[in-house]
Amino acid sequence: MPKQKSMFELLRNKSILAILDGDVDFGEIEMTDPKDKIKISMPYLSGPVLCEISSRFGLAVTYGWNGGAQSRWAYLDDLLAYCIENHRESDLLCFLFSKGQFVEKLKGYTPEVIESTYNKIVESVISQINGILYFGGNELVRVGKQFVIKRINAPLKVVAPAIKTIDRDYIVKLSDRAMKDVTDGNYDSAITKSRTLLEEVFCYVVEKKGETPSESGDISKLYNQVKQLYHMHQDKNMDKRINGLLSGLEKILSAIAEMRNKDSDSHGVGAKRINIAEHHARLFVNSAMTMADFILAVSEHSA
Repeated sequence: MPKQKSMFELLRNKSILAILDGDVDFGEIEMTDPKDKIKISMPYLSGPVLCEISSRFGLAVTYGWNGGAQSRWAYLDDLLAYCIENHRESDLLCFLFSKGQFVEKLKGYTPEVIESTYNKIVESVISQINGILYFGGNELVRVGKQFVIKRINAPLKVVAPAIKTIDRDYIVKLSDRAMKDVTDGNYDSAITKSRTLLEEVFCYVVEKKGETPSESGDISKLYNQVKQLYHMHQDKNMDKRINGLLSGLEKILSAIAEMRNKDSDSHGVGAKRINIAEHHARLFVNSAMTMADFILAVSEHSA
């Protein structure tokens, strides 16, 4: 029996992708100052930013700085297809429509103006997308922190998202994929997967405490959130060797986050980018696996 297509495949329409990547605007909102206007559009997503978002969701993408780059809508289409395959399409839309993505567009205004303008833009954009979906008898609906595509006038059925279980088997499998990248010479992709592994484990243990992970995409901030929730701050009464190990783990995390920013496959070649050797890539993958396994053990111990 053929697998039923996801309704979110409807969003892989080039016109809708152009809306989502900020290529299209639908007029302007006039502010208090008549000269001050804000375009009714999604934030503009450049090629490198789209690659960064792709890596955030686990899809390793290289931006062709020296030629060969895809169109922006094509990067977004690849990412949407990947998220549909991994049942994270609603997560992607939540991220794209999140208030944090509108910082550059709305900074400098009062909280009241930011809130009303943000809501108006989001409502207008979703309405425009639904204008395209309408001819097929479908609509995009936002319900709390979820997005659903349904038939027009059909009752809304929101399925509680399955909680992704992360265990040692998951850590080993993702690490094995990263190590295969190393063996194949795809060092940038291996670093991206190492960073993804840590981010997913951090998010998982934060959610286990009933909290919402930081949306900043800053892995160091996520780790600090984990430390706060699991009381992982170094204790002066603890054996100095244990504190030394904790300090070492934090240095590993810092190095991975820094290498991810300068050397991963979602960034182009710049003055700070360096070539890494196979043994360095292996060190990064193994270090990320060790760190992920430790954090998982901490969460299980406190359960």
